[in-house]
Amino acid sequence: MISLDEFKQNLASVCARMDAACLAAGRDPASVQLLPVTKNHPEAAPEYVAACGLGAVGENRVQEAVAKQAACTASLRWELIGHLQSNKAKEAVAHFDRVQSVDSLKLIQRLNRMAADSGKCLPILLQFNTGEDPNKYGFSCNEADAVLEAALACPHLQVEGFMTIAPLDDDLEVAKVAFDGLRALRDRLADSFQVPLSELSMGMTGDLEVAITAGSTQIRVGTALFGSRGY
Repeated sequence: MISLDEFKQNLASVCARMDAACLAAGRDPASVQLLPVTKNHPEAAPEYVAACGLGAVGENRVQEAVAKQAACTASLRWELIGHLQSNKAKEAVAHFDRVQSVDSLKLIQRLNRMAADSGKCLPILLQFNTGEDPNKYGFSCNEADAVLEAALACPHLQVEGFMTIAPLDDDLEVAKVAFDGLRALRDRLADSFQVPLSELSMGMTGDLEVAITAGSTQIRVGTALFGSRGY
């Protein structure tokens, strides 16, 4: 695990990249949030995040997040960004402040039931596979209208926007297609359903500039902040 000072240096570098991308795109840097991704990093990682004044972390797996939450002394928001099996929905509702990776109608219904049982309204993002990558989870764009309608009909879910993961490719044009596609999809559905859908979670270390240009409101970064993961 890197030191806190090294983390601070990495954070400054990532924030500088984000600020420069916002300037180039004519956007207010305050309109794009950084979500540090602590998956596969030690329990100290969330503490580093809190020590630097950031309010949330992203985790890929429920059980890993539960263990870190038990050890964490800081007050943070926890966001689930990895694929969630429906049989883990109850734990996810109990331990996460938002689930970004909602990628099936079955999961939508399950999360709504579990949130109802917990007496809460769970913020979610709908995950779309706008890069049409067979190795990625997410709804297809053709399903979007029906999926959003189903999610908005769930009284214990709050649809705050969309999420996508670009295909793994050295050509940033591939990421651009995925990100522009999510932005266009969001804009169309927000107008059609008359809902804000203000969050666009897209972009990671290698493609954050492209994502910000396309309209991302949240960048998910792990390795560039914490170093190599302990897989």
